[in-house]
Amino acid sequence: MDTFTVLAEPTRRSILEMLAADGRMPASAIYKRFGVSAPAISQHLKVLKEAKLVSVERKAQQRIYYVNPQPLKDMEKWIRQFTMRVDKQYQRLDALLVKEKEKLKPQQPELFT
Repeated sequence: MDTFTVLAEPTRRSILEMLAADGRMPASAIYKRFGVSAPAISQHLKVLKEAKLVSVERKAQQRIYYVNPQPLKDMEKWIRQFTMRVDKQYQRLDALLVKEKEKLKPQQPELFT
């Protein structure tokens, strides 16, 4: 699933933010922070894992989740490239508007020639 689509869901964003702040967390600790059922949070964790936004390791009978930063770095790179392209378009538009504004200024007669 696309990273943007995965992150469009507020609960999944909250889970990522929690893991980023707290580091590694067992699934049971994640479940306790939400007012929904454990299976619902488990489904969100599954989606995050499939999107490679989180990784999981097993310790005895616990599943420990933590953020995998690479997909977020890839997303950040895409956003920066997109922003640079858009900024260039705005810079060209700004330059054009300055030119057109100059054309509209009334001509000042020269007082001293």
